[in-house]
Amino acid sequence: MTAAASRDELKALADEASVRLSDAGADEALRWAVEQFGDHLIVAANMQDAVLVDLVTKVKPDVDVLFLDTGYHFAETIGTRDAVATVYPEIRIVNATPEQTVPEQDAEYGANLFERDPNQCCHLRKVIPLRRTLGDYQCWITGVRRADAPTRADTPIVTWDDRNGLVKVNPIAAWTDDEFDDYLHRHGVLQNPLVSEGYPSIGCAPCTAKVAPGADPRSGRWAGSSKTECGLHA
Repeated sequence: MTAAASRDELKALADEASVRLSDAGADEALRWAVEQFGDHLIVAANMQDAVLVDLVTKVKPDVDVLFLDTGYHFAETIGTRDAVATVYPEIRIVNATPEQTVPEQDAEYGANLFERDPNQCCHLRKVIPLRRTLGDYQCWITGVRRADAPTRADTPIVTWDDRNGLVKVNPIAAWTDDEFDDYLHRHGVLQNPLVSEGYPSIGCAPCTAKVAPGADPRSGRWAGSSKTECGLHA
């Protein structure tokens, strides 16, 4: 698509592709995305691992990689981000930051907003920066999988993201945990060291706990509350 493509044109393209690519493998979905959008796409990475980055760079080595730099990340997550930038030197890390630093947010809303109102904290530090950054693109690629959680069981390969106004591609949506792990180990892909320490789903440090063996991988996110999503994909 050209940079001047309208919202209606992008939505029509997404609607058509959602049917045609409903059973597409990751490679086919990514080739389609790169052919359609070129430099007008960005791949989201939470730096739990580099599987999605590895897949995309096989098709587009110089892809933009979005990292939501919330100010609350584990040091290991920041280290993984920096390692990914070294291993894939042609990518461009796009650090999306909130409008306020953590101290500035504390001054306005009180300390530890994540404890009192995690939805608002996620909105301020993730949802708004994401929306602002995606405004510069026509397509974003995510690593969301149906196996991640019941709330993601119907994740399509290609869809229209009405909230953010662009096409959304989920190339590994159909991958099982075994398929994901096989790719990661077979290709020697970088992984956040916290995963091997009992954190199978990694978010901001204050809201991420270790998970008991055999438990839902996302049960360590906002443990003890009814919250299951940060709002990026819900």
